[in-house]
Amino acid sequence: MARYVDLELIEKERKNTVRRQFLGQPVLMMVVVALGLFLFLFSFFPIIKIIIKILWNKKVFDPTIITKTFHDTYFWESFGNSLLLGFLSAFLSTVIGFVFAFSAVRSDMKGKSFFNLIATLPIIAPPFVMSLAMILLFGRSGLISRGLFHLKNASVYGLRGLLVVQTLAFFPLAYLNIKGVLECINRSVEDAAESLGASKWHVFRTVTLPLCIPAVFSSFLLVFIKSISDFGNPQLLGGNFETLSSRAYLVINGMYDTRTGSLIAISILLPSIMAFLIERYWISKKSFVTVTGKPQNATDRPKNTRLDHFCFITCSLIAALVILFYGTVILVSLVKTWGVDMSISLDNFRFAISRGGQYIKDSLILALLATPLTALVGMIIAYLVVRKQFFGKRFIEFSSMLTFAVPGIVLGIGYIISFNTKPFILTGTAAILVIALMFRNMSIGIEAGTNNLRQIDPSIEEASTNQGAGQVYTFWHVTLPLIRSAIYTTMINAFVRSMTSVSAVIFLVSVHWNLLTVMIMSEVENSRLGVAAAYCVILMAMVLVAFACLKMVVDNIGITKKGKRK
Repeated sequence: MARYVDLELIEKERKNTVRRQFLGQPVLMMVVVALGLFLFLFSFFPIIKIIIKILWNKKVFDPTIITKTFHDTYFWESFGNSLLLGFLSAFLSTVIGFVFAFSAVRSDMKGKSFFNLIATLPIIAPPFVMSLAMILLFGRSGLISRGLFHLKNASVYGLRGLLVVQTLAFFPLAYLNIKGVLECINRSVEDAAESLGASKWHVFRTVTLPLCIPAVFSSFLLVFIKSISDFGNPQLLGGNFETLSSRAYLVINGMYDTRTGSLIAISILLPSIMAFLIERYWISKKSFVTVTGKPQNATDRPKNTRLDHFCFITCSLIAALVILFYGTVILVSLVKTWGVDMSISLDNFRFAISRGGQYIKDSLILALLATPLTALVGMIIAYLVVRKQFFGKRFIEFSSMLTFAVPGIVLGIGYIISFNTKPFILTGTAAILVIALMFRNMSIGIEAGTNNLRQIDPSIEEASTNQGAGQVYTFWHVTLPLIRSAIYTTMINAFVRSMTSVSAVIFLVSVHWNLLTVMIMSEVENSRLGVAAAYCVILMAMVLVAFACLKMVVDNIGITKKGKRK
C-alpha cells in the first residue's frame, strides 16, 4: 500500500512540474492555446456537426439510420473491401518506397537523380489519372491489351487494377518519408557494426531497418489512410469491388442522401484511428536517436556490386511502369482524338488554356498560400509533440491527424455545414479552401517532422539555449536546419496535394474560386480525355517548376546574411 501511495505522489508531482514549466513559458502557452483553438475549430467542430447531421433528422433525434445502415450487407462488404485494399496498397507502397529510398541513400547505383525524379512523378497529378491510363492501356480497347495482345475481354476493373494503380500512385509518400529518415541516420552506427565483423545483410537487418521503424510505420499509416479514403480510383476502376468511399460518394451524389452517405464515409475513421494509435504506441516504446551533435568522420565504404545491381533492376522495373502510365497521359494530350485520329496536335492545349486559364490561376494562388502555412504549422506541432511536455499534448497530436483520416468528401460536407452560417461564414471564400487544403495535408508534415526529430539528440538544442539563445531563435536556426529534409517533404506534398486535391474541395469550390482538378474531373465525365490529359500535363509542369523553387527555399533555412549557416 505504501508503494502504491509513493507512486501516486510521484505521478502527482510530475504533473505539477509539467504545469509549472508550462505556466512559466508564456510563448509556449500562447502557441499551445492558439493551436488548440485552431485545431478544434477546423478539425473536431466539422466532425461534430456531421454527427449531429446524421443523428438529427429535421431537428428530431433519429438514430434509426445507424441500425439501418449497419444491417446492410453491402455496407459490410464495402467495409471489408476497403480494409483489404488499404492493407495491400499500404504494404506494397511501403515496400517499394523503402527500396527506392534505400537505393537512393545507401546504394551506389547509377541514375539516382533519374530514379528520384521518377519516384516523385506519381504525386504531381491527381491519383485518378493513373486509372485513366490503366483503362487506356489495359482495358477492353486498350493500346496494349487490344492493340498488342488482341485480347477481346480484357478487364482492369476490381481489386487487381485498383491495387496496381494505388500502389503506383501512393508509394512516393512512403519514399519521401523514409528517404528523409535514412538521410538522418548516422552512418557511423552501421560502420561500427561492420567493423565488428557483421555482414552487410546483418547490419541492414539489425541496425538500419530497426532505425527506420518510425518512417516505415508512419508511411504504412499514411498510405493506408490515403488508400481507404480515396474515391477517384475506386469510382473509375472499382467495378463490382465497391469500397466505403465509392459507396458513400454514390449515396451522397447519386441518391442525394447526405445522412446515410456521411455515416458510411465517417465509418472509415475507425480503422484509420486504430492504425494511428497502434503506430504511436509502438514508436513511443523505443528510442531512435542517432544524430547526437558529436563529430562524425566520413568513411570510405566498399562497393557492393550485387546490391547495386538489385537496386538498379528493381527501380528500373517500377520506373518503366510509371513512365508507361504517364507517357500515355502525355500522348493522349498530344493527339486529336484517342483511338480515332492519332495525329499530333496542340489543339487540346489551346482549348485547355483558353477555357481553363482562371482555374489554373486559382489553383496556383491557393496552393502557394496553403503550402508555407501547412509546413510551418506542421513543423511547430511536430516540435511540440516530440520536444515539449504540456497539457493538451494528446489532443493536439490526435486532432492534427483527424482530418487526414476523415474522407475528403466528408470533410468538405462538414466544412459546408459548419461554416455556412454566422458567426463563421467562410463558404465561397479562398480562406475555406486554404484551410481545407492545410488540414488535409498537415499530417504528412507532422509525420515527417516527428520522424526526423526522433533522430536528433535534444542536447543539440539544449546547447543553444544554454548559450542564451531564446526558444524561437533555437527553433529557427538550430532545429529547422536539422530537419530540412522533413520540411522539403512537407512543402512538396502540401503543394502537390493542394494542386491535385479533389474530394476535399469539390464541395467547397465556387464561382469566385475554383480548382484545376475539378475541371479535369468535369472533362473526364464528359469524355473529353484529350483536354483532361492536357490539363494534367500543364499541372505536372507547374509542379515540377515548384519542386526546384521549394528546394532553394528549404536550402536557405538557417542561413545568415553572410551566407553561413548558424
